[in-house]
Amino acid sequence: MRNNRVLCCFFFFFLFLSVLVNGEDPYRFFTWNVTYGDIYPLGVKQQGILINGQFPGPQIDSVTNDNLIINVFNSLDEPFLISWNGIQQRRNSWQDGVYGTNCPIPPGMNFTYVLQVKDQIGSYFYFPSLAFHKAAGGFGALKILSRPLIPVPFPPPAGDYTVLAGDWFKANHTDLKAILDGGHDLPFPDGLLINGRGWNGYTFTVDQGKTYRFRISNVGLTTSINFRIEGHTMTLVEVEGSHTLQNSYSSLDVHLGQSYSVLVTADQPPKDYYIVVSSRFTTPVLTTTAILHYSNSAGAVSGSPPGGPTIQIDWSLNQARSVRWNLTASGPRPNPQGSYHYGLINTSRTIRLANSAPIINGKQRYAVNSVSFLLADTPLKVADFYQISGVFSLGSIPDNPTGGGGYLQTSVMAADFRSYVEIVFENYENTVQSWHIDGYSFFVVGMDGGQWTPASRLSYNLRDTVARCTIQVYPQSWSAVYMSLDNVGMWNIRSENWARQYLGQQFYFRVYSPANSWRDEYPIPKNALLCGRASGRRTRPL
Repeated sequence: MRNNRVLCCFFFFFLFLSVLVNGEDPYRFFTWNVTYGDIYPLGVKQQGILINGQFPGPQIDSVTNDNLIINVFNSLDEPFLISWNGIQQRRNSWQDGVYGTNCPIPPGMNFTYVLQVKDQIGSYFYFPSLAFHKAAGGFGALKILSRPLIPVPFPPPAGDYTVLAGDWFKANHTDLKAILDGGHDLPFPDGLLINGRGWNGYTFTVDQGKTYRFRISNVGLTTSINFRIEGHTMTLVEVEGSHTLQNSYSSLDVHLGQSYSVLVTADQPPKDYYIVVSSRFTTPVLTTTAILHYSNSAGAVSGSPPGGPTIQIDWSLNQARSVRWNLTASGPRPNPQGSYHYGLINTSRTIRLANSAPIINGKQRYAVNSVSFLLADTPLKVADFYQISGVFSLGSIPDNPTGGGGYLQTSVMAADFRSYVEIVFENYENTVQSWHIDGYSFFVVGMDGGQWTPASRLSYNLRDTVARCTIQVYPQSWSAVYMSLDNVGMWNIRSENWARQYLGQQFYFRVYSPANSWRDEYPIPKNALLCGRASGRRTRPL
């Protein structure tokens, strides 16, 4: 009898252990070696940044709530960091991979990112965040699929393709960086790439009659793009983690840092068709192509690629307004997206952010509310954790445009955990701006031309606007977002125009909880790299 009781206890003990193990979210492990290598994207030899010998880098495929363990070895001769565009790093800005949160990985060393794609789905990308490395490569796709039991508002596609598109320069990233460091703006780009290749350099194969998903991201440095497929319409289904109303488009504007998912049905006569990417709001217009190849194709592409919009701003603005939330579709959780009534929540603070292009100390800089961001000698998050004084000051950037001249400052804005804010991006310049906020998804409640005023709120969409993490602002225009500050940390708000970001059009948003609890924010990682004024300190016992 006693033996039966012991066996029974062992059975329930091991059953309990199995529940614990099976109940944990899955882990996916990656080992990346970052090196220089020769690349020829526009037919000219360049020094590229490769990950495991690949340009673009390897794609990360994941599922909602997966834990991603990414061990990055830096085999370059300069410090390196990778950031994860659109991944919210819930309670964990320690893994964000920008200089405001992380010490760079020194040459010859490694760092292991431990991040979770918590409560997210959708199409994103990663990129190198330091020293203009992005101009040399080091970027790649990151997609998050829904969990098996969560309904998706369209049938499973026959294939899932990634399109990483953007402008490109033939000059090495070190030469481009030197131009910016000298106080000058970049020259006009030399061309456009699709998945790291130039004209007709990439082929997507489809079977006639089947439907495919294309995940399109603008990974370029300075230019908005338009994406289209000859003879085919595209059905928009997802924008940066939000399922959208399934509107059809013949072409789609994708601004810097943005990501879209479309469905394309191979319903045309069997042959090859152009996939076209062209620059928007530029003179001249840059164009590149890839090939949509029917598996039973009777002929190659012929003639000229189909044209698209060029400098028409109203066309782009109207298309942006047509992108709406699918209120009945599930997001990362089974409840409908529309069950979150963002428009019924009162905002507690309005922040107005105006970009500008001042000359400071005889050099071209870019600024937010007249403040051009100056890199500190210690990552801001690290300095905040160790309470190192003199690295930054809260309130070093105002909530509203000043209209004054530009100046240099390590700008950090203070914000309270769980507040609900309105942010208005105001663009008084004649170029399209693209803004990204790390750690968050926000609701794009309005955009229009002219000067924003409180009366502009009468035009806000408070019912079914899309939630996303990157938003464009048209010339002499404004865009407004609502955002729930539900993620404690130090978060980068930046221009996605990489020259403007590098020369100061960014700042950090410190979302603070006085509770100092693991419930609100994870502690410093045990393997955190320490540098600057934090060198020699300890993190936590390993």
